[in-house]
Amino acid sequence: MTDRPQPGDTLPDIALEGADGAPMRLADFRGRKLAVFFYPKDDTPGCTTENRDFTALADEFAAADTALLGVSKDSAARHARFAAKYALAHPLATDAAENGLSDAIGVWTEKQNYGRTYMGMVRTTYLIDADGKVARVWDKVKVKGHAAEVLAAAQGL
Repeated sequence: MTDRPQPGDTLPDIALEGADGAPMRLADFRGRKLAVFFYPKDDTPGCTTENRDFTALADEFAAADTALLGVSKDSAARHARFAAKYALAHPLATDAAENGLSDAIGVWTEKQNYGRTYMGMVRTTYLIDADGKVARVWDKVKVKGHAAEVLAAAQGL
């Protein structure tokens, strides 16, 4: 298992694909803070709530000079439909490529549920400072209140 990045580390600058199909990298956000949250799957109850909660606070994140980026293994087309359906105010990126960012940082990992073993995304959020260093990590996130907690941390950074 990959050691997950901790405060002070830099996340690898591995290419992702935006919902519009355009390439993007975490380095594209340098110069401002970034809350990048990894979630399992578009249009599922917890993931929908998490994305909508971040959208509800988007103006406050912007006021704190903090960009938002949601990342899952869903396709760019699925991200585009999901973002449009819920009028999401932040970009989504697909990390579907094998050995992508979520693999490199260990948030795409083996999981178990009801005796079944499968690969899945561990709901994880990284708050990255303007210099590209990890400032805070939330691992195995519980959705309720999470976006507000990340906002408070971003405001204090």
